[in-house]
Amino acid sequence: MLILGLGTAGLAVRAAPAAARRKAARLPAPAPDLCPPPRMGAMSDVLPSCPQCSGPYTYEMGALLVCPECAHEWSAEVESAEEPQDTAIKDSVGNVLADGDTVTVIKDLKVKGQAQAIKVGTKVRNIRLVDPIDGHDISCKVDGFGPMHLKSSVVKKV
Repeated sequence: MLILGLGTAGLAVRAAPAAARRKAARLPAPAPDLCPPPRMGAMSDVLPSCPQCSGPYTYEMGALLVCPECAHEWSAEVESAEEPQDTAIKDSVGNVLADGDTVTVIKDLKVKGQAQAIKVGTKVRNIRLVDPIDGHDISCKVDGFGPMHLKSSVVKKV
C-alpha cells in the first residue's frame, strides 16, 4: 500500500510499505550501556562501593550516595566519620543526664490517649537513658500517667 502526500517542501512523499515498518519493529534493541554513571567532581574523587551489595557503580545524588544495582542510599558523612562521637545525652539546658537522675518537665506535653497533659514542673524520678526511638531517649514512669518515653529536649535536670 502506497500513500502519497505532500512533504514540507511541496514534493510528493511516499510512506514506507507496511512490510518495511514491521521489519524495523523486529530489530533487536541496542545493548544497554554498561558503563558506570558519570562521577561528578574531580577525577581523583573515588566513591566507595555499596555497603549493602558491594556494587562498584555508586554515584552521588545531593548529600547521599546511591547504588543503582540495589537502590541502597546512604550518607557520605557516615563513611568518613571515624572519630568517636560524644554520645552523652543532655537536657534542654545542656546538663549531661545519667541513669537514675531526677528531671522536671519544662513545657506542657500532650499525651496520646489521655485527656490530660503533663504539666510544666512535673518531677520525673529515676530516669533510664535508652537508644533513641524517634528522638525519645529517656524511659521513665510519670506519676499519674504511667511508663513512657520522653525527649531529653523537654526536661531539665534537678
